[in-house]
Amino acid sequence: MSKILTVFGASGKQGGSVVKAVLADPVLSKEFKIRAVTRDTSKPSAQALLKQGVDVVSADMSSKSSLAEALTASHTVFLVTTPDFMSAAGTQEKAHGQNVADVASDIGVKHLIYSSLFHVTETTNGRLKHVVHFDDKAEVEQYIRSKNIPSSFVLPGYFMSNFTDLQMIKKGEDNVYTLAYPVGDKARFPLIDAGSDVGKFVVASMRNATNVIGKQILAAAGYYTPSQIVSEFEEVTGKTARFVNIDAETYKSFLPGPLADEMLENHLFIEEPGYYAGKDLKESIDLLADVGLKPTSWKDFLTANKSQF
Repeated sequence: MSKILTVFGASGKQGGSVVKAVLADPVLSKEFKIRAVTRDTSKPSAQALLKQGVDVVSADMSSKSSLAEALTASHTVFLVTTPDFMSAAGTQEKAHGQNVADVASDIGVKHLIYSSLFHVTETTNGRLKHVVHFDDKAEVEQYIRSKNIPSSFVLPGYFMSNFTDLQMIKKGEDNVYTLAYPVGDKARFPLIDAGSDVGKFVVASMRNATNVIGKQILAAAGYYTPSQIVSEFEEVTGKTARFVNIDAETYKSFLPGPLADEMLENHLFIEEPGYYAGKDLKESIDLLADVGLKPTSWKDFLTANKSQF
């Protein structure tokens, strides 16, 4: 009888990537039956999962009884919590993550894989204290560890899709594309094609579960400076581009109020001490290689998405 892998956010970028990668894996696709948790089972993305043979259920992450029903008999759980970037009052990420952890502990989940991030306030000794979506995730990780659930933590890097979905490389009136950041060119961005590669790191974690319990897996293809991002953009697209270092107040002026301080400090954190606080990516990339996988490079992503620029 197949084990059950329960995937939260299955119709979103990260959870959807996990479903896709597990279905494509020759080992896990035979070992696990996937149960997808989504807020709205009637959405086209949820219906598409059903057509792939995935069980689709809804759950209220504020309700432990609802979560208990969704997690029944789960062997492995992939959990991603979602921030509300536009809420000045904070988010429910911590409460949602802690609820899932409590239920997972109660029912005896054998492996909980959480999409986590570094605690910016703690890592910078309070210098940067507005990156709520990092801190909330880190505090959920701390809570999961306190419950002694067999767990691993996949920490996705800076999404490559930010450059397409959020137009971070923007065409100007002079037909030159500009990447404007409030950091210098020594900042190193650990880029990941989240829709493709989060699932790869989860698959590698599941295939090597005994070796990754308690560990953080840094999910990124590599570190890229702003100049490297622009240079490879020009190389692949054939378009002229430049990197511009702008001051903090100018950067904030482009963003709505509740988001401005968070996004500014997010980038300042990337500059110093670093998105992963200077940690090397080799161990995590080797984890992929051990199961025959490799991450999507920035050039690969650009090649696949040239039409969006």
